[in-house]
Amino acid sequence: MTPSRQHTLTTETVADGVVQVTLDRPDRGNGVVPEMAQDLVETFSRLDADSAVRAVVLTGAGKQFSAGADLKTMREHLEHKMPKTGEPYNARVIFPVIEQMVSSRLPLIAAINGGATAGGMDLALACDIRLASTAAKFGHTYINLGLPPGNGGTWFLPRLVGSGVAAELVLTGDVVDAAHAAQLGLVNRVVEPERLLPDAIALAERIAAKSWRAVQASKQSLRASWQVDLAATLSTNYWAHAALQPGPDVAEGLDAFLQKRPARFNQR
Repeated sequence: MTPSRQHTLTTETVADGVVQVTLDRPDRGNGVVPEMAQDLVETFSRLDADSAVRAVVLTGAGKQFSAGADLKTMREHLEHKMPKTGEPYNARVIFPVIEQMVSSRLPLIAAINGGATAGGMDLALACDIRLASTAAKFGHTYINLGLPPGNGGTWFLPRLVGSGVAAELVLTGDVVDAAHAAQLGLVNRVVEPERLLPDAIALAERIAAKSWRAVQASKQSLRASWQVDLAATLSTNYWAHAALQPGPDVAEGLDAFLQKRPARFNQR
């Protein structure tokens, strides 16, 4: 499929059931402006509604994944718009991006090719799986602008790295390299730059080939477990199994295992 340009993003089907979404403002470090936030919400919503899509890879054009909010645009907002409206920069447009990503039925894989700082780091954290290039860097750098984290980072970070490490990253604004990020649990693994997209796409393909019903139920259960107790999680697991066990995917999975062959799931 020919890449499709949507203002600040490029989307392309890169494998069966796998779409790559590229943040495409490389001259501004893929900094997030309201137009990009709107493009992200619309794109993820459209992909969610497309039954042919099974997984999404999110990456950045150029040398950065995303530097977070575009600070030049933010300065203009603070000087000209906020005094009139009282509205913080990007709040009403960026928050829906994070909510859309977390609630998406699709597995989201971040292929972090370079710097992911402030809101750019939050975009990576909102994905389900994170692969990083050796060139990637991570920083929750809001504090360096005199601000607390603004896009859900204080919700994601402690769940990934623990409260103490999260506090250190948030309160110092320190930037860490990819190897350190992997040690902290911020990313699943680190690869050489030339392997980043091929490995991310291959991982997405592996997930896309699984039972689609099971993938959706698994993501829903994983996300719900961040917000509910064990009893509620077990209840969710019970009803998911009750719904799926009589279906054809489970029969195929069992047959494939017993017959020592790869499973061939019907993805409709």
